[in-house]
Amino acid sequence: MTAQTPGTPPSTAQIREKFLHFFESKGHLRLPSYSTIAPDPTTLFTVAGMQPFKPQFMGAPARFEQGESKRVTTAQKCLRIGDIENVGRTLRHCSLLEMLGNFSFGDYFKRESLTWSWEFLTDPAWMGLDKTKFYATIYEDDDEAYEIWTQEIGLPADHIHRFGADENFWPADAPMKGPNGPCGPCSEIFYDRGDKYGDDTWADYYQTRESARFLELWNNVFPQFDRQEPQPDGTPTLIDLPFKNIDTGMSLERIATVVQDAFDFYSNDVFAPLIEKVAELSGKLYEGQQSVSHRVIAEHARAVSMTLADGVTLSNTGRGYVIRKILRRASRHAYLLGLREAAIYKLVPLVVASMGGAYPELVENQSRIEKAIQGEEERFLKTLESGIQRLDTLLGKQEKGSVLSGEDAFTLYGTYGFPIDLTREIAEEYGVSIDEAGFDKALAEDQELARAGSKYGKSELFGGADEALDGIAATEFVGYGQLAAAGQVQAMVSGGESLEHLPAGSEAQVILDRTPLYAEGGGEVGDTGRLEWFGADGSSGEANVLDTHKTAQGVFLHRVQVLSGELKVGQEVQASVNPERQSTERHHTATHLLHAALRAVLGSGVQQKGSLVAPERLRFDFSHHAPLSADELAAVESLVNRWVTANFAVTWRELPIAEARAAGAMALFGEKYGDVVRMVSVEGGVPYGEGNVTSLELCGGAHVERTGDIGAFVMVADENVAAGVRRVEALTGELAVRWARERLSAASRAASGLNINVEQLPDRVAQLQAQLKAAQQETVQVRRQLTEAQMGDSGGGTQTRELGGFKVATARLSGIEAGELRGAADNLLDKSGADLAIVAGDKGLVVKASKDAVTRGAHAGQLIGKLAAAGGGKGGGRPDMAQAGVQDAEAALGALETAF
Repeated sequence: MTAQTPGTPPSTAQIREKFLHFFESKGHLRLPSYSTIAPDPTTLFTVAGMQPFKPQFMGAPARFEQGESKRVTTAQKCLRIGDIENVGRTLRHCSLLEMLGNFSFGDYFKRESLTWSWEFLTDPAWMGLDKTKFYATIYEDDDEAYEIWTQEIGLPADHIHRFGADENFWPADAPMKGPNGPCGPCSEIFYDRGDKYGDDTWADYYQTRESARFLELWNNVFPQFDRQEPQPDGTPTLIDLPFKNIDTGMSLERIATVVQDAFDFYSNDVFAPLIEKVAELSGKLYEGQQSVSHRVIAEHARAVSMTLADGVTLSNTGRGYVIRKILRRASRHAYLLGLREAAIYKLVPLVVASMGGAYPELVENQSRIEKAIQGEEERFLKTLESGIQRLDTLLGKQEKGSVLSGEDAFTLYGTYGFPIDLTREIAEEYGVSIDEAGFDKALAEDQELARAGSKYGKSELFGGADEALDGIAATEFVGYGQLAAAGQVQAMVSGGESLEHLPAGSEAQVILDRTPLYAEGGGEVGDTGRLEWFGADGSSGEANVLDTHKTAQGVFLHRVQVLSGELKVGQEVQASVNPERQSTERHHTATHLLHAALRAVLGSGVQQKGSLVAPERLRFDFSHHAPLSADELAAVESLVNRWVTANFAVTWRELPIAEARAAGAMALFGEKYGDVVRMVSVEGGVPYGEGNVTSLELCGGAHVERTGDIGAFVMVADENVAAGVRRVEALTGELAVRWARERLSAASRAASGLNINVEQLPDRVAQLQAQLKAAQQETVQVRRQLTEAQMGDSGGGTQTRELGGFKVATARLSGIEAGELRGAADNLLDKSGADLAIVAGDKGLVVKASKDAVTRGAHAGQLIGKLAAAGGGKGGGRPDMAQAGVQDAEAALGALETAF
């Protein structure tokens, strides 16, 4: 992080570092941000700074990889999508947030929390904000917080509002409405930004509870009660917790906006470069409040980049589907700005530049992120074109003056990603209006469904189904030895509520007393499968099991979708696991062998940092400082395949954890173990170097019975995912054979096309690369000579004239690539001594302006917009440089007189 320049406000990166350093000085352990992928199955994404610390808030030891401490501080990246439709439409909504937080697990409480917040915000050594501009809200009965604010900190009494549990309790209204469990009052800190943001007063805020002037910066939550069932008369039951916690959160985007005195979030040092880039790419200037599309694109570029860096892949389900929808929302707004080619991926370097210092995963994955976004943009643009065709068909059937139904408009929006603004614009050309009320109704219903899957209240973060599962015994898992078993439905839960009946077409979490379906854990994905049942009255039914998770108490949650019949509590069912489990088992045992092989080849410094075991592949993250060489990859792959061909037995047994560790068993990354553990052993070793390599790990996952069942093993990828952490991917069985055959066939086709043998391919490719490089260099030289010839004194291709008080030099070049026009414009500006240089190619245009010309009011971006429009194209850029694509270069240059 660069040092803050005296007299200038700190950058967002500097504020983040100051916050973490401040709390380190108060005895806090600094921990890295957790992934945006949620640490538990209750939410798709990490939505709060406290979420990774659920176990510590519930009483687990405060032990972390970085050390042990009851005081921790983090800058946590969070993704909140519950109000995604407001992102860009307001000046304050973001989906990706950096939440600065300090946490205490039974150590300090209100006094330290509030006084340290005040010190960080007001002390000139830290943020140095004006003390007289601070205000606070507290819970109506929290006299302790009131005394700290007024008597110890010195905040005037009229700067404090007391609110009820709907505003200043977490979770909101917990005393009366629940849920049961840890809860407590909170105190929110506000900053008065001045009358340029509104003429309302702090007294007004008591009534409105909404203000652009009084901006909430920091929330201090004091979980001090255990909420239990109310008394018969409805009186809340709040019991003091045995130890009291602190959970605070301050949005980095908010504090940066205040400290930098930026008008809104999108004007601070993180967003401003992104907004400027959107304006440059689109040729449309950013005009504040009305420029919704600029903000949507800038914000979503950040959110998508960060989640992709954390390992989310764009898909049609789960997290991947959510991120794809966010990216497509940005693509729709890019389309509204006139961008007809992929452009959002070009913002990724700016995201990396502003956030890569704190989140190295962005730097390491930049190329992959750019390719993923570009590919999705290109696919979506084709879908958008299909939407235009569909809309044209619909409108062609409408009479002039008629109304297009809201359902049709929403189908275009939901299926084709077609923005209502664009639908309205095209419909107007046909003389057709839109049933916007019907569209709004359909949209509201869809958004309500989205919110239901992305809540981040206390009941979700601490397990929304917990109360509904009270009294349910741990599920008996029988899936190590069988893939089908009978069980009885113990409970069904949806949205935190217990259900007695589940009709066809419905989804819920179903709990059985025994199950063969493995619950996600230890890197292995949860099983999918089926439930079938036959009632005593002759009724029957079936359901798909879409996923399987389990609670900390060992209750298995089967996410079930009923296909036919009705499922009831108490129903006997036959549960079966999908055959793809066998592929998962192959990949899981292969992961153990891969771990042992990596340690043998690379050294004992290899430690597991994460894994994914799925039917379609295995992924293994481990500590290592450099990419694996070809020889190292070959050695690791060979070791695993020697285990496979040896066909050793794979066994397991349960034993005390101390005994397992004494036997040398490896523990899996991120797993928590009880007193008795399951130890999986490959009963045989393979020689390597001077030793014998064996595999012995603590693991609760599903495995093959013999190593020969793996069939084949091939490593398909090796990449860097973070500083000092590598990721390898591999395939087993038929998947490995198919992967190898596809590549052998591709090599054979390439060799056949060159009339050589496959063995000759490397030499021939090297020869062709050398020839291509020589040809490219020759082409560059020829084009340079062609440019110089056309721009020379005798070329007749350049002109200089006075326009609008500026000396303007122009050149019309032919046979020049668009990428070379910039260099030609630089050359023309230097040699001509002009204020502006305009160079036109066959299909491109570049405008360059000198520093002096910019000072005197020249703006290359605005000028090129007018010229490009005359030439049938679009373009834009900065005041000193702009470029455009055009259909008619002569027409573009011919518009110079009118452009000035």
